[in-house]
Amino acid sequence: MDKQEKIRLVIAMALSAVVIFGWSYFMGPSAEEKAEMARKAAEAEKKTAALTQQAPETKAAPAAPASAFVPSEGVTVKVDTPLYTAVFNSQGGILEKFILKNYKDSIEKDSPNVDLIGENAFAKGPLGLFLSRGGDDQVHTWLHGQWSFDGSDINLDQGTKTLTFTGQVHGFRIERVLTFHADTYLVEENTKVTNLNATGVEGGISYTAAAKSMSAEDNRYNPTKVAYMTSDAREEVTDREDLQKDGLTATGDLKWGVIESNYFMFAVLPGSSESALSAGYQDDVFRMAVNEEATFMPNVAKTFKASYFIGPTDRDMLAKMPNQLADVVNFGWFDFLAKPLLIGLNFFYKYVGNYGVAIIILTIIIKMIFWPLSQKSYASMEKMKKLQPMVNKLREKYGDDKQRLNQETMALYKTYKVNPMGGCLPMVVQIPVFFGLYKALLGAVELRHAPFIAHVPFTDLPWLADLSAKDPYYITPIIMGASMFLQQKMTPNAGDPTQQKIMLFMPLVFTFMFLQFPSGLVIYWLLNNILSIGQQLMIARAGKAKSAQND
Repeated sequence: MDKQEKIRLVIAMALSAVVIFGWSYFMGPSAEEKAEMARKAAEAEKKTAALTQQAPETKAAPAAPASAFVPSEGVTVKVDTPLYTAVFNSQGGILEKFILKNYKDSIEKDSPNVDLIGENAFAKGPLGLFLSRGGDDQVHTWLHGQWSFDGSDINLDQGTKTLTFTGQVHGFRIERVLTFHADTYLVEENTKVTNLNATGVEGGISYTAAAKSMSAEDNRYNPTKVAYMTSDAREEVTDREDLQKDGLTATGDLKWGVIESNYFMFAVLPGSSESALSAGYQDDVFRMAVNEEATFMPNVAKTFKASYFIGPTDRDMLAKMPNQLADVVNFGWFDFLAKPLLIGLNFFYKYVGNYGVAIIILTIIIKMIFWPLSQKSYASMEKMKKLQPMVNKLREKYGDDKQRLNQETMALYKTYKVNPMGGCLPMVVQIPVFFGLYKALLGAVELRHAPFIAHVPFTDLPWLADLSAKDPYYITPIIMGASMFLQQKMTPNAGDPTQQKIMLFMPLVFTFMFLQFPSGLVIYWLLNNILSIGQQLMIARAGKAKSAQND
């Protein structure tokens, strides 16, 4: 080997070392990652050894609890509180019914109370437990186990009481203790799982929820959906096809998972932040499971905790619940405005006792707050209205030259000190408030079945008897559309003829939309339009009076 070959060899070895050690340095695991990997490896080794090792106690004597278990036939157990009646089946402790005493299905006198479960959902085992023995080996404990129950119905006027269901499923003893509160819809569960088998298992349990659709499938304004919250954010899925086809999974410091509509909810709150959520939609039933992994050692009892909230989206009550459950009620981008507006709505309701009147008072107050801004807006429109004949002449003169027409029009506005955007800016400021109130009225459980005018005057025909439902005769949306049309006629025409036609078409579009809106929303929008028309008339009269004085 000559000298040059030796040099090449040394360089090749040096480069190889740089590549090998450089790769390890830059791309390899960090010291913290190595430590975590070592910890997990040691933990896995420890678990494997423990799982494959037979417990010495089982050699000395058979598991004592097994001999004490005496299964019984499944019976219905009723829990009656001031807020609800829950009916359980002792075969697994699943829910047959959960009837809300303060909420009816409809406003009819003989309407039954709301049951958040329903027959289809009962078949899916709401409030049942899945027992996982590793991988896909997941057992529906209410279907594949034996259960016993020696309690009785509960009548709960105050304080708390418990029900206990005990089961034996594939060599596992399960004890479920459910705690009920007289003053809330919260149900707490304490679960003890004992592995009576000779070897340990890497598995877990899942708390389940199943509920019928809480609103009509085509109800875009009040969809039934699945939502969840982790440490990162609150997420929700409203598309039933997506839930049916792809399902939903979530991990990472899970706070809660919920099946909900604007007015009702069925939530599961895990006791461990390591829980994972899965959800789907099947046979018109929304399903959800919150899983917590665990190692079941032979003859060792493992304890789990979880909670459920099954009831209305009562914000005051939810604010007292654990796991940030109050965040279930969310009005989207306008949440920060909608919730204070609802506080105001309830404040006025305490004094007038009618949510329709409370909406009217709230609308007037909002209008008064923005009155100065609206005043500027309408004043700007009046100025533009006076310039309209001159703008029309410019359009006749430069109609074929768009660029020149725009230049001359802007010069005209500049000459008379009119800002064409002056009429829009105040409206931009008000839009978030309008949408905040829109979201608040759409999602407030207080407005459900709350009447404004129960009957058409001098008749027995129900009308505006439910502010969360549409006007049955479409009277208010039609009047609202007429008020919008009148507003359009009072507003200066846009320069572009096509834009003028579009603006005149808008009241018809809004009327069509509002036909299906909750009447509480329509009342708000209608009153706001009427107040705006009155303000525009006042400004127009003041302008005429001023012109008359100048003349």
